[in-house]
Amino acid sequence: MASFLHGAGFITGAASGIGKATAFSFASHGVTRLALADINLTAAEAAARELTSKFTGIDVIPLGLDVRKEKSIVDAVAETTGRFGRIDYAVNNAGIGGPHDLSADHSLEEWRRTVDIDLNGVWMSSRAEIKVMLEQEKRKNSPRHNRGVIINVASMYGLVATSLNTPVVSYTAAKHGVIGLTRADAIAYAPKGIRINAVCPGYVATPLVEQAMAANVMQKEVDKIPVGRLASMDEIADHITFLASPMSSYMYGTAMVADGGFTIQ
Repeated sequence: MASFLHGAGFITGAASGIGKATAFSFASHGVTRLALADINLTAAEAAARELTSKFTGIDVIPLGLDVRKEKSIVDAVAETTGRFGRIDYAVNNAGIGGPHDLSADHSLEEWRRTVDIDLNGVWMSSRAEIKVMLEQEKRKNSPRHNRGVIINVASMYGLVATSLNTPVVSYTAAKHGVIGLTRADAIAYAPKGIRINAVCPGYVATPLVEQAMAANVMQKEVDKIPVGRLASMDEIADHITFLASPMSSYMYGTAMVADGGFTIQ
């Protein structure tokens, strides 16, 4: 398979789930330099070892990163550019699900924690990445290439409201914010050579969701999916890889939905 990605990638929440799968997808499609940033540094180091054992000639940096802290983000981005010289593809994936509470029952502390990670963390990460990308040149002098590409991981619940079975109001609010952020930044930075989009996954077979399925907590939601199954982590990672690649070169500010048809009902 011909490589259609080239250069350096930076992924938050990269030690597991969609973030880790995206790292493997990037590597399999040509990225040779990768920064795996995660609040769990030990897990990021393990993911880095897996990547280097599978792909020859790849340079991987595991980084500890807390997206609630501006300095942590700035330091991680600086370490990445110090090692690689640039960031061609940034994926802002770090996030949490938040409590399953209706607003009347939701604590302010948990609301702030969810929004801090799922929205503020994406914004602070994107801000640091944009600053780097503004200072670097395109890899190729072509309209289909950019100074850099950013993909923010939102959710289908950034487009619709959660159901009574899954009343994750803080998560829904934060993911709506991620899509708004993506669209606003896409307009602002398209003329400056930076392409920004979001991916909106539906229910994905992450370890957490698999546990919920085993406990029979998620079945009512899965029954609503027209395709009748969860997405694999690799599927969402491949959608992110598409958004990073020149194959999506005319897409700016999109919220690309990958939900098995959940939101079209």
